[in-house]
Amino acid sequence: MTRAFLPILAVLTLGLAACETAEPNGGAADYDALKRAQADCAAQGGKLVLKDQGDAQRIDAYTCKRT
Repeated sequence: MTRAFLPILAVLTLGLAACETAEPNGGAADYDALKRAQADCAAQGGKLVLKDQGDAQRIDAYTCKRT
């Protein structure tokens, strides 16, 4: 029984690791994420703005617009 359980556990562990997002805080637009995005955008000569109909709680709802 234990030998059959180990491969299943390994597959589940790898599956959960693959689902982890690359964005910190799961993509939440917290202070640090917004500050970092604003700095990156300013370095490109733009301004960070919220997209039309964007959810202000999500970092992917913001875009860098050239000024």
